[in-house]
Amino acid sequence: RLPGQQQELNSLMQRKSAVNEENARLKNEFGNLNRKFKDKSQELKDTEECAQKKEEQNRLVIKNLEEENKGLNICCADLLSDLEKLRKQEAQWKKEKSGNDTRIKVQKKREQIKSLHRTCSNLSSQVDVKQEELFQKDYDV
Repeated sequence: RLPGQQQELNSLMQRKSAVNEENARLKNEFGNLNRKFKDKSQELKDTEECAQKKEEQNRLVIKNLEEENKGLNICCADLLSDLEKLRKQEAQWKKEKSGNDTRIKVQKKREQIKSLHRTCSNLSSQVDVKQEELFQKDYDV
C-alpha cells in the first residue's frame, strides 16, 4: 500500500470509530428518551383515569345534590302552602268568632305559623347551602 492510502485508511478507521461511538451514544440517549416517554405516557394515562374517576364521582355527587335539592324545594313549597292555608284559616276564624275561645285558637295557629316559618326558614337555608354546594361541584367539574 501506498503511504497516502494507509494514512487515508487510518483516518477512515478513526472516523468509523467516532461514528460508531456517536451512534452508540445516540442509541443510548434514544433508549433513555424512549423510557422517559413511556413513563410520561403511563403517567398521563394514570392522570386521565384519575380525572375520569373524579369526574364520575362529581357527577354522582351533583346528581344526589340535585335530587336532595328537589326534595327540599318540594318540602318548602308544601310548607308554604300549609302556611298560606293556615293564614286563610286564621283570617276566617277572626271573622267568624269572637271571645276567648277564638283568641286561644288564633294564638295556637300563630304558634304553628311561627314554627312553620322557622321550619321553612331552616329548609330555605338548607336549600341555599345545597345550591351553593351544587354550584361548587358544577364549577369543579
